[in-house]
Amino acid sequence: MKQDRFLTGILIGIGALILLALGLFFVRQDQRGYVAEDTPEGVVNNYVLAVLNKDYEKAYGYLADMKYKPEYEDFRQSFLSGMVSPDNVGMDIGDSQIAGDEASVDLTLYYSYNDPFTTRYGNPDRALLVEQNGEWKLSFMPYNFWDFNWYQEPYKP
Repeated sequence: MKQDRFLTGILIGIGALILLALGLFFVRQDQRGYVAEDTPEGVVNNYVLAVLNKDYEKAYGYLADMKYKPEYEDFRQSFLSGMVSPDNVGMDIGDSQIAGDEASVDLTLYYSYNDPFTTRYGNPDRALLVEQNGEWKLSFMPYNFWDFNWYQEPYKP
């Protein structure tokens, strides 16, 4: 009888730990959020978040209005066809340097290997922005978030 109570206590304790772990998992999941768009870093953060959330219309709104800007459908198709693939890439957003109506934001992109014995590695890069009508807009991002055909003169054979 005494052993049954002890075993029941252990099982209740294990059950409570499992419930606590599950609760923490679901509460802490997806803590990313949009931030103010009044800085170049904020625009980069929100663009990346919109791309990861597959909110291509919102992401498209962060592109600069410059010559050879892609049409929305071309922009969206770059992601859907896999030409631009932000999957399995992490990013840290660093400081920005502003020079007049142009800015650059330092980024570190983290790539993961598929085997358990290799650690991820970081690659420094940067995003370029221009100020248009008082708002920062992207004119360039690293490969995993940008198609190099955007803002390029169309090929004419």
